[in-house]
Amino acid sequence: MKKLFLLFMLTPLLITSSCENDNDDQIVCTAEFVYGLNVIVLDATTGNPLVEGITVEAVDGTYHETLQLVPGLEYAFTGAGERAGTYTVTITKDGYQTYISSPIILTRNVCHVIPQSLTVNLQSN
Repeated sequence: MKKLFLLFMLTPLLITSSCENDNDDQIVCTAEFVYGLNVIVLDATTGNPLVEGITVEAVDGTYHETLQLVPGLEYAFTGAGERAGTYTVTITKDGYQTYISSPIILTRNVCHVIPQSLTVNLQSN
C-alpha cells in the first residue's frame, strides 16, 4: 500500500519532468557562413565566364568590399557575407565597359542573410 501511495504521489512529478517544451517557435540556425552577393560575369559576345583580371566591388554606404572567387563556386564572385544592406556592384576589366548595377537589397532572416545572385554580360570595348 505504501508503494502504491508513493507511486500515486510521485506520478505528477514524473509526468511534469518527462514533458518537453514543444515550442514550435524555436528556430534552429545552421553554422554555415552565407554570402549575400553571388556575381557571375560573362562575356556578352561569347557567353563564356570571365574570371581573370576582373574586379568586382560592392559598396553599401561607407562599406566597401572587393568580391572574391570562392573555391567550389565555379565562376562566382561572392561577398557581403552575413551582411544585409543596399549594395551597388561595380565590375571592371581591361578591354570591357565598366558595369554598375542598380541597388541590390540584401535582407536577412533570423539566422542568415538572404543571398541575391547577379549575372552580368560584360560588353567589350
